[in-house]
Amino acid sequence: GYRMKILVLCDDKWHPAEVVEKGMAFLTEEGFELDFVKDAKDILTPEMLRRYPLIVNAKGNVLNCGNDAPWFDNGVTEVGPKELKSYVEQGGGFLSIHSGNSFTAEECREYTEFVGNSFVTHPARCEVKVHVEREHPVTEGVSDFTIRDEHYQLDHLAEDILPLLTTRSETGGNQMGGYVRMVGKGRLCVLAPGHILSVWENPEFRKLIRNAIRWCTDGQA
Repeated sequence: GYRMKILVLCDDKWHPAEVVEKGMAFLTEEGFELDFVKDAKDILTPEMLRRYPLIVNAKGNVLNCGNDAPWFDNGVTEVGPKELKSYVEQGGGFLSIHSGNSFTAEECREYTEFVGNSFVTHPARCEVKVHVEREHPVTEGVSDFTIRDEHYQLDHLAEDILPLLTTRSETGGNQMGGYVRMVGKGRLCVLAPGHILSVWENPEFRKLIRNAIRWCTDGQA
């Protein structure tokens, strides 16, 4: 049978690849084929992206966990925000989880405009309540749940996003926890939680990931 191939970008100074690899392993058992890429700058090309119906970005703006030089470097990087945007505009799916939303507008406006948010801050790890705001294919069958996590605060939210989740904590207040947006012919989904492995192992969070994969690739030829 057909195994959907998913390109997973991960590994940064504050978010080691191991968390994402272990966190997504359940998808392999469910028939997905996951290709993990850590050194994105020296591996990705626009041609390579086209082999995948979906890119998952769980990587911030650094080369890898041991090198915090910026990922995108004009004249060096083969795939930067322009190429990612073009991939989605042409019908690709893009799912940005946790550290995929850790880019600030100051350091990387092109990426933050593409993904539809910029990172502000987060309080110390705390109890975070994830609340489903509306019925949507991404939230189908998902109940509200509580996790221990880094509670991301996002800003510069794109005007065309459809909010799906609110996250709440005592120290961080109410924040955008997840949304979807259309980019050209393609679909983009953002999920803000996911710093520690126990979040990825939460059954409701797994439902969100499964649903998001399906929605982001739905309608592709």
